[in-house]
Order: sequence, then structure tokens, then C-alpha cells
Amino acid sequence: MTQRIEYTKAAPGAVRAMYQLEHYVRNCGIEHSLLELVKFRASQINGCAYCMDMHTKDARAAGESEQRLYLLSVWRETSFYSEREQAALEWTEALTLLPSNDVPDELYERVHAQFNDEELTNLTLAIVAINGWNRFGVGFRSEPGTYQPAQQR
Repeated sequence: MTQRIEYTKAAPGAVRAMYQLEHYVRNCGIEHSLLELVKFRASQINGCAYCMDMHTKDARAAGESEQRLYLLSVWRETSFYSEREQAALEWTEALTLLPSNDVPDELYERVHAQFNDEELTNLTLAIVAINGWNRFGVGFRSEPGTYQPAQQR
């Protein structure tokens, strides 16, 4: 696959806006490890190879286990994820697949039991952000394998 356009150069203002959103998400107080799982799971659903490559690298650089990353697409069938992570993953799937799903009250209640109002709002924004990045990656065919994570301090 060949990248269609270099959107970072074609519309730097749009990319700057996405980076501002990403900056907020990274600093909103939700655990970095949880955000990486959410980003990776949404990217799996959306088929964004670039983002899957990026978020597995970032998660591994931050200490995430390979086993948990390998089994993320079948998280319901394992005991590797905390109740909070399970709630976030279920919320991620519901909001990422929104056109074909409703978000039932029972799901909202399960997720809200793990996240306070501010956290749930921030988690939802993180899901919005990664779904936006996925649309750039898939739509413009960003090349997977080129991303390198920042050095951990």
C-alpha cells in the first residue's frame, strides 16, 4: 500500500488541532497504560495498521506485556484485564462501533461504576481522538512500521 497524501503537510492546521486534542488526552489523568489499551483496541476495530503499530510500540515501551497485547482482541475470554480496563474496553468498542450499536444503559452503568464523571468524559474524548487518528491513518494509508516511540525517562 502506498500513502495517498502527507496530510501533516497538506493541512498542518488540522494536524495541529488533532495534536492539541491528543495533548489533552495524554494529560487528563487517566492511566497511560489504560489509554494505550483503548487506543490499540479502537485501532484493531478500525483496521488502522499504522496506529496499531504505534500503540503496541508505545505500550511495550511503557512496560505493557506482550501477552496482554496479543490477546486484546479477545479480552473478554481472558482474566488478564482489570475490571476498570474491561469497562474501558467495552466502552471503547461501543463508541467505536456506534453506527451499528446502541450504547445501552447497562453498559453505561458498568462503565460509570469504574470511572467518575470527569474520567468517563476524558475516556470518551480519548476514544474520539483515536477514532479520528484512525480515519487519517486508514483514509490516507499511513505506512505502518515507520513509527518509533519516544525514549522512556
